[in-house]
Amino acid sequence: MDSCDSEIPDVSRLVDIRPYQFEPISNEINPGEDSNSSSETSDIDDLSQAEDRLLNTDWCDCGNCEPMTTSEECTCCSNVSAVSFHMQPEDLQCITEHEVFVANCLNRHVLQVSMYAYLENVGPFDDNEPINERYRFMAYRRFVQWIWHRLGRHNRKILPACVVKKIRDTFPSETYSGFKYAIV
Repeated sequence: MDSCDSEIPDVSRLVDIRPYQFEPISNEINPGEDSNSSSETSDIDDLSQAEDRLLNTDWCDCGNCEPMTTSEECTCCSNVSAVSFHMQPEDLQCITEHEVFVANCLNRHVLQVSMYAYLENVGPFDDNEPINERYRFMAYRRFVQWIWHRLGRHNRKILPACVVKKIRDTFPSETYSGFKYAIV
C-alpha cells in the first residue's frame, strides 16, 4: 500500500448519509381512518384555500401584489426564496423596488437590446404582435435570468404577482395570457 493511500481519511464515519434523508414527511393516516375520505377532505381544503387566494391579497407581504387569474400565480416576492435572497441586502419591501429590476426589466432601451439578442438566437416575433407584448415578454425573461440565471424550454418559473403587475403596468395591453406550463 502506498503512503498516499494511508493519508486519505476514512470519511464514512464522519458523514451521516441516509437514504431519503431530505424527503418531505408524508401525511400519515390513522389506522381506523379511511384513506379516501382524508385525501378528499385535504383536496377540498386545498381547493378552498386556492380559491381564497384569488379573491384577496392576504397572501401578499410586500403590499404591491394583486390577485391573479390562477391560485399558483398568487405568490408574493417575499415568499419565493430566490427572489427574497436578492431583497435582503437592500432591505427592500418588494423586489420591484430593486434598482436591478427597474434598470433591467422596466427600461425600454435595455429590453430592446435584449429583443435583438433574442431575435438573433431564437428567431423572429410575429409581425402583428404589439410592441408592449414584446417588451413584457422580454422583461419576464430578464427577470427570470436575473433571479434563476437559466431559461429553458421546460424550465418555467411562476413569477411573483407584484413583478407581473409592475411589468403589466409599465407595458399595458388589452389582454394578458398569464402563466402556462410547457407542453411536453
